[in-house]
Amino acid sequence: MKRNAVLLLLCLTLMLPGCAGQNHSPYSKYTYEFLGAFDTVIQFMGYAKNQEAFEEMVQIGQNRFAELHKLFDIYYDYEGINNIKTINDNAGIKPVEVSQEIIDLIVFSKEWYHKTNGKCNIALGPVLAIWHDYRETGSANPEAAELPPMESLREASKYTDIDKVSVDEEKKTVYLEDEHMRLDVGAVAKGFASEIVTKELEAKGYTSFIVSSGGNVRTSGKPLNGARTKWGIGLQNPDGNPNDPNDPPIDIAFLMDQSMVTSGDYQRYYMVNGKKYHHLIDPETLMPADYFRAVTIITKDSGLADFMSTTIFLTPFEEGLQLAESLGIEAVWIMGDGTIRATGNAKNMLKNLGGAKNTE
Repeated sequence: MKRNAVLLLLCLTLMLPGCAGQNHSPYSKYTYEFLGAFDTVIQFMGYAKNQEAFEEMVQIGQNRFAELHKLFDIYYDYEGINNIKTINDNAGIKPVEVSQEIIDLIVFSKEWYHKTNGKCNIALGPVLAIWHDYRETGSANPEAAELPPMESLREASKYTDIDKVSVDEEKKTVYLEDEHMRLDVGAVAKGFASEIVTKELEAKGYTSFIVSSGGNVRTSGKPLNGARTKWGIGLQNPDGNPNDPNDPPIDIAFLMDQSMVTSGDYQRYYMVNGKKYHHLIDPETLMPADYFRAVTIITKDSGLADFMSTTIFLTPFEEGLQLAESLGIEAVWIMGDGTIRATGNAKNMLKNLGGAKNTE
């Protein structure tokens, strides 16, 4: 799965004067994190009247993430479950009956592929699998690191036609029409799962929390500490240390009921002859894109934010800006020289770039 890099400032709303206790709020802040689902750290942060209530919410969310991880997995089989790997294993053989969540994910990805410029393609699996194997080998043994042969990538790209991903919504089946095809939903799965979990928690009455799945951030409601109206989410500095909580973010976005997802060149990569090769592959060049260091998308739906962070990262700036504005989503670009550019509304959400506050 794609590992996005957004530094979640869980403690931001309690680091300033006028916090929960001082405002006599009946709610307290709780945090919880676990590792496993989607091969990343998933964090819950929220306000509840007591720890028991918060833990009930977290247990629901954690169980759901575990289920969705199994459904969207491309590497492992699970007893009694037809997942994305099952679809890949039956490419060119037969349609596979799957859960509604998988149908929804694939239909969503196909629709947005055609609504945009085709840069984010869940059928790019044959190409991404080659890059994955070379990256794994090169990371494990840097002295043996090398690039995939372009002829192999070009051959694999012949089997990436998303229109040959056949979905029968009535029968709930998915069929890959060529035996060489392979789905890879890493560019959208975590965000899509985060949106499902958030919606289901909200339906159960939870109103003030953040879900962060490996930096895929979805906010719900506002902090119930009596002082803040928005959550503060930090944008990771591409040259910083994402594992160091004391490493300052490059900026802070203030959000309520929105998602923020970042795609960057600094989270999953390997080195070949002293040059970095990251995991975000342009379907046209079949090579890692090098337009930016990072792109952050801010919009309501976490699945869309995830999908579009890859799309815009793989798109030249002017084209990406026009695309973002036409779709009504907000974007922030960190350029190669470290400068920041943003759509107008995104700028207004940022503390440093736009002077935003979390009390408005």
